[in-house]
Amino acid sequence: MQSKNKQSKKSPKGTEHQAGRGPARVSQPHTQVEPGKPYLTERDGILALQFNKWSTQSEMNIDGPDELVIPYTRVMMSFLLLAPSPGHIAMIGLGGGSLAKYCYRYLPDADITVVEISPDVIALRNEFAIPADDARFQVLLGDGAAWVAETESRPDVLIVDGFDADGLPAQLSSQRFYDDCCAALADNGILVVNLWYGYPDHDECLARISHSFSGNLVVVDAEDGFNNIVFAAKNTAFPPAASTIRHHAKSLCLSHPLNFQAQANKLVQALPGSSD
Repeated sequence: MQSKNKQSKKSPKGTEHQAGRGPARVSQPHTQVEPGKPYLTERDGILALQFNKWSTQSEMNIDGPDELVIPYTRVMMSFLLLAPSPGHIAMIGLGGGSLAKYCYRYLPDADITVVEISPDVIALRNEFAIPADDARFQVLLGDGAAWVAETESRPDVLIVDGFDADGLPAQLSSQRFYDDCCAALADNGILVVNLWYGYPDHDECLARISHSFSGNLVVVDAEDGFNNIVFAAKNTAFPPAASTIRHHAKSLCLSHPLNFQAQANKLVQALPGSSD
């Protein structure tokens, strides 16, 4: 998915690995770089999708393509602690397909729809071992904001992780967009949004999401120094009981490689009024 797991463009550490592996030399792009277009780099067994030398949009472990390499993607999967059995998951932003691949492998009963605005990003899907379209997995070329406004598919979970070379697009961060997200979701649906700390309108985006979802949200720090993950709930009792979240975590750990018990602790601690 497209993601904003970025260092500042002014940072002297712009070539460091964004997932916390420490300084390392980044390989030269696989092909000649065209301004504004995504390109691939590789180092230490990690394939990265980039729009420029300062930012990493997505990463894949070549030996484990379904692994969630960047920390914030693991936090985003905490939506399963709120909705453990989604029938339909929609995603705005494909990038390297980290979340899409994980959901496809570990949630076999879920239909997955991914909307990506960049044909150049979609053209790299094979390099990132993104599954081919089939009866329950589909990648659509289109504007995510328009899709949300027009869809009648009523996803149970909507994941918004759409960034481009310039940052968070206005059409994916407006009040109208978040209103449309709420309207598009099934009853009791969950919106998951990746927000970058460095985005100038970070706090305003949080306020917009809160307005759209009547304050039913929780913000979890991804603990990577770059990202906050927002979980917003539609038409459901919120926040859920800590015991319910931990029960879901225990069940999920039986079929997932992620440490959902650790993710449950983060989520519970972030809940409004939590004293846990």
